[in-house]
Amino acid sequence: MTDTTDQAPTEPPVAHVKMVYLGPTAPHWEIRSDFGDRTAIDAFRDRVHARLLLLPPHDPQFRRNRERVNRDAERENYRIEWDLGYEEETPAAS
Repeated sequence: MTDTTDQAPTEPPVAHVKMVYLGPTAPHWEIRSDFGDRTAIDAFRDRVHARLLLLPPHDPQFRRNRERVNRDAERENYRIEWDLGYEEETPAAS
C-alpha cells in the first residue's frame, strides 16, 4: 500500500495574511492582507483576534494559540507570515 496524502497536488494559496506584533500595549496584533477574498479574511481576522488579542509573544499561551492560528490558515489555504519584531530561532535540522 502506498500513502497518497503526500502526493496530492498543492494549490496556490487563496489569500495572504501577515500577523504583525505592534508592541507591549494592547492591542498587540494587526492582521494585514495582500490578496484574497475580503469577507473570508475578515472572518479569519475575527477568529485570530479571539485567540491573540491580549497575548504578547512572550506569553506562554501565545505559542499554543499561534499553532492554532497556523492550522486554521492551513485549512483555509492561506499563506501566513509572522512579524514579531525580532528574528525567530529556527529549529536545528536533524
